Amino acid sequence: MTATMSPDETPLELSGVELRQLVDAAMERIIPHVDSLPSQPAADVAGGAELARSLVEPLPEHGVPVSEVLELVFERALPKSFNTAGPGYLAYIPGGGILHTAVAELIAAAVNRYVGVWIAAPGLAQLEANVIRWFCGITGFGSGSSGFLTSGGSLANFSAVVAARRNLLGDDFLSGTIYASDQVHHSILKAAMLAGFPAGNVREVSSDRVFRMRCDELAAAIAADKKSGHSPLMVVASAGTTNTGAVDDLQEVAAIARRHGMWFHVDAAYGGFFMLTERGRRAMRGIEQADSVVLDPHKGLFVPYGTGSLLVRDGAALKRAHAVGADYMPPMQQDEDLIDFCQVSPELSRPFRGLGVWLPIKLLGINPFRRSLDEKLDLAQWACEQLKQVDGMEIVAEPQLSVVAFRLTRPGMDTEALNRLNRDFLDRVNSRKHVYLTGTLLSGQFTVRICVLSFRTHRDRLEQAMEDIRAAAAAVLGG
Repeated sequence: MTATMSPDETPLELSGVELRQLVDAAMERIIPHVDSLPSQPAADVAGGAELARSLVEPLPEHGVPVSEVLELVFERALPKSFNTAGPGYLAYIPGGGILHTAVAELIAAAVNRYVGVWIAAPGLAQLEANVIRWFCGITGFGSGSSGFLTSGGSLANFSAVVAARRNLLGDDFLSGTIYASDQVHHSILKAAMLAGFPAGNVREVSSDRVFRMRCDELAAAIAADKKSGHSPLMVVASAGTTNTGAVDDLQEVAAIARRHGMWFHVDAAYGGFFMLTERGRRAMRGIEQADSVVLDPHKGLFVPYGTGSLLVRDGAALKRAHAVGADYMPPMQQDEDLIDFCQVSPELSRPFRGLGVWLPIKLLGINPFRRSLDEKLDLAQWACEQLKQVDGMEIVAEPQLSVVAFRLTRPGMDTEALNRLNRDFLDRVNSRKHVYLTGTLLSGQFTVRICVLSFRTHRDRLEQAMEDIRAAAAAVLGG
């Protein structure tokens, strides 16, 4: 027997009234949640395992009222988390969460148009293409450049490695070598692995006292590999490392890569959008010489998680690395001004990410983003100067962008004891729940770091952070 249903018989088809009721019910939860972000704990995951186990459930056969669903999400599941959208989140690399993009994503999901192939939605595909052109302009790439939006820096770095491999080495790539500093993001190592390179083909280059890649060691490693029969393929520079926000000497790295006919890639996922500021442009001189650059809008443009980008100076190289055909596909565009995103990226099925970047920039213009990024640079420098005044504090890395790394010291303590002391110090700061900081290892030393990047973080929250840091330092050093 064939089951038939009318639109009135299925909840999968919402009327306009029902849709508005559902959205209104969600907004009744979202608005007070967002309004309370500054007063929520900066992080609270105690009891998280027990919570997760309590939420395990079988596949529901029948639905429950929306009020019950929203209560579960907002009252039970959501509170036990890092408050990544709040002003006190100074950990890792903060994400964004501007609400303009939340509206854009509602629109994109509601209209549900497909933009992976240009002909499926030419106007919407062009809006996303505009975003890529804006990013290329920010980077300094000219005509002929191209790119795409993806889920984040990890997949963008992966496509960059694939593009370098396919354009310079083709199928015979197992002798190819990739060079990056000991501070590079781990997604580069994963990208090389997924692209088929043996783990030993990724060469780790030491960093200097300010955590920038040593260009003398880079040049020596390339020369040694050439002599031994390897094929130096790709140099990866960082424009804002996760550990300290360090920016490699992009001009010198570009010169070395060019001298050896190598692909020059810049991971600017965190730092790239600081190019909107004068200080950022100074720090990143030479980025326009890169073959490819990664930028994460969900970092420096403050949009919600799930939006990264890869830009390539020669757009044809990106297409050569990714384009394939199939009989069931519509004709692809030959006009250089039009783009089929499935031909330049790994994805065929993909969401309409472009609206989440295009809409807030169109509504606000780029200047508010520039001003906010300038504020973050100022706040990181202010925090560094304040930290210098704390007894027993050592600045391990001054801000090159908006990260400052520091640790407590005590005469006579060995590295292991100091690491324990600084872990205790970090725990004490975070236990106050006004701010959430994270640590890292730099040359074997446990180091605490502040990363200022949230659009909601302002001077008042940094002042609170310094109060908590001073109290925790006094408690640890006095104990």
